[in-house]
Amino acid sequence: MADGIQKHEYVDPRPPVLGPGHDLRSVTSKIADIVFMRGFQKGWVFGFAVAFLGALMLFNTIAYLVLKGIGIWGNNIPVGWAFDIINFVWWIGIGHAGTLISAILLLLRQSWRNSINRFAEAMTLFAVACAGLFPALHTGRPWMDYYLFPLPNTMGMWPNFRSPLMWDVFAVSTYATVSALFWFLGLVPDFATMRDTAKHKWQKVIFGMLSMGWRGDARHWSRYETAYLLLAGLSTPLVLSVHTIVSFDFSIGIVPGWHATIFPPYFVAGAVYAGFAMVLTIGIPVRKFYHLEDFITVRHIRNMCKVMLTTGLIVCYGYALEAFFGWYSGNTYELFMMKNRMFGPYGYMYWLLILCNFLVPQLLWFKKMRDSLFWIFVVCMFINVGMWLERFVIIVMSLNRDFLPSSWRMYRPTVFDFSMFFGTIGFFLTLMFLFIRFVPMIPIFEIKVMLPEAKVDEHKVEELTKGKAPVGVTPVPQFGD
Repeated sequence: MADGIQKHEYVDPRPPVLGPGHDLRSVTSKIADIVFMRGFQKGWVFGFAVAFLGALMLFNTIAYLVLKGIGIWGNNIPVGWAFDIINFVWWIGIGHAGTLISAILLLLRQSWRNSINRFAEAMTLFAVACAGLFPALHTGRPWMDYYLFPLPNTMGMWPNFRSPLMWDVFAVSTYATVSALFWFLGLVPDFATMRDTAKHKWQKVIFGMLSMGWRGDARHWSRYETAYLLLAGLSTPLVLSVHTIVSFDFSIGIVPGWHATIFPPYFVAGAVYAGFAMVLTIGIPVRKFYHLEDFITVRHIRNMCKVMLTTGLIVCYGYALEAFFGWYSGNTYELFMMKNRMFGPYGYMYWLLILCNFLVPQLLWFKKMRDSLFWIFVVCMFINVGMWLERFVIIVMSLNRDFLPSSWRMYRPTVFDFSMFFGTIGFFLTLMFLFIRFVPMIPIFEIKVMLPEAKVDEHKVEELTKGKAPVGVTPVPQFGD
């Protein structure tokens, strides 16, 4: 160059988003072969059988619940809410990571989301499906739940829009609808890839119907990117609004421990915290079992650990504020509530919560721990348990000792409470096993875009499309490559 200045090529010091040694064909075959595999692997069959047994336990419990009523649960007076709402909030929280990874990181142009967004979005849908069971069943008469919707009827009855239960119905149904559209839209290009690479006619027919006539031309990509960004923009406020509305279930009440303005941001941070922990809980075994180390790299895992550390500290800050508010308010009932949480009959649950959500996750500050998949998995399991305990502490420990000592009563869950809870876990895992086996769990076209051979010269793209190349659309290789 002029003036004796040499040109040096910039080398990105960060770990690669995608492992080396892959071309366009290898990406397609690696991901598609999981779906087109003949037969079923023994490990998949064993895991699916265990999960399906849990789902059957859930269905049997629901049938018995509808037959006998919610008296089979351990709910009492004053603990009218217990496992039903605990599990509802827990599952809604788990569903938040998928939308955060897909929508918010897409808008922020974070390329490390590409390998994990697909099964994170599926996890969102399945978690919301599990969460939706509890508001529908805890009313006692689920066959009358259609009254929750503002449907005109001959009796002139309308829902009570001041009820938090109504807010949950609208928030969760909207969140589930947008998440399902966002998930399916992202699958359309990959369904076309599966259609073009399938060897059997019935596979071509099924994936051809799901791909909705996709051919991958410039017009398709332009409309796809526009729709995808619009849905991402709609999903982003939903991440914040849904769990905020769930927190209003508690904060509008006057029960000590609930009536707090800190709940909306506190619940949202807790939802992201629990969601990322569940993504890693599922992603680490799947990565190992299907040998996806080149797609779900160390960089993905490290970044998710950083998100968990950040949101975990926000959650722990919320715990500290709750204790501070109880002392600083000077309110006798709030102060007693905090003493009851720490040293009451359920005090061990509170300190177990602090262990799971605060102390154990601090191991992620150490690089050796972040580089060990075993310890990351252990930390995530502690967080999953801790976030469930958090909901138990907020709900049960605030209700069992309220304003009147004469109404105090201990809550003891029954076997049907546990069968309902573990049954939803089985149902969730059953859906995840089916998704992993029959749908591309990693977005093929997004991985291809990150490969060097996918970076086509912009002038050549414009020439090939006769000046009609969509602005902002990254050229994507042809299907079947």
